[in-house]
Amino acid sequence: MSRIKRSILRNLTDSLNPYAWIMAARNRAFDTSIIKSREFDIPTICIGNISVGGTGKTPHTEYIARLLGKRYHIAVLSRGYGRKSKGYIKADCNSTMQQIGDEPFQIKNKFKEIDVAVCEKRVNGIEQLMKEEKDIQVILLDDAFQHRHVKAGLNILLIDSNRPIWKDCVMPFGRLRERISGIRRADIVIMTKCKEMTAEQIKSCREFIGRYKNIPVYFSTIKYGNLYSLFNTGECKEMQPGSNVLLVTGIAKPQPLKAELENRGANVTLMQYGDHHNFSSSEFEEIAKQFKEGGNGMIVTTEKDASRLLNREDLPQTMRDNTYVMPIEMEILNGEEKLFNQNIYNYVTENPRNS
Repeated sequence: MSRIKRSILRNLTDSLNPYAWIMAARNRAFDTSIIKSREFDIPTICIGNISVGGTGKTPHTEYIARLLGKRYHIAVLSRGYGRKSKGYIKADCNSTMQQIGDEPFQIKNKFKEIDVAVCEKRVNGIEQLMKEEKDIQVILLDDAFQHRHVKAGLNILLIDSNRPIWKDCVMPFGRLRERISGIRRADIVIMTKCKEMTAEQIKSCREFIGRYKNIPVYFSTIKYGNLYSLFNTGECKEMQPGSNVLLVTGIAKPQPLKAELENRGANVTLMQYGDHHNFSSSEFEEIAKQFKEGGNGMIVTTEKDASRLLNREDLPQTMRDNTYVMPIEMEILNGEEKLFNQNIYNYVTENPRNS
């Protein structure tokens, strides 16, 4: 078996990087209780990463929300990245993307029965949620792996299989938020966005992670659904071979979605904007113009981007009539879905809320 090895150059780069040292000192302060972490008498599951952006946190959060929502009253707490507001806000049917951020808005729209809240200070957010909702049984912490003021009961670390952390460096020389030794804080690792992996590759990944901590390692992929109309509720769209598609995205890594549309037979033109991009009226006009110039077809966007378009009054009619959304879900590979689900259920069952 070929053993995964991290290059000497990457190890040296991290060892000389001032930011890596700052993050290491911060983690050490939490580990030794110089800076206090707060534990709560309620199951708290953190879904996070070590890399900046694009590991698939939202579909994995939705998977766990869907799984636990069948048995428990759950809440999702997020920082609400990109929102125009500050402080604690509990989402309701009137909440906007500008108030709570695109990802919490997406989750609330998909899971009406779930409590969704945003707060920069997760400790305050959990306190407020527990005070307002006496029957909440589980709290999911979205993107909180580095937010160590809360000591989550179960830490799930996501690693992008297309850019694994052992092939990366700490910022600004790479995309890591901290050194890869942060694996030791995880209780479960999920290698995300996997395609076909050999038994040897799977074993190599598990062996590498096992050098830091002996924990379960799972492998997941993104499963794409059927296109549906953004504005015409209930209308689905069948992709015809040879269709012209204008793909409009404001996410970190749109290439897998582009490849999926091409696999379905589409001729794809990509208009890519930055992650969490807030579209302007002039950009809408550019998109509508590009669509008309591309001939007959459709505009396709992601669920996250759809949350930014849904309530915009300045959206051109061309976009309203022709924009479709590609839904995604996470799927655990290698026949290990039941095992993963049982890991989650076991944690919640063994750590009930102390009312």
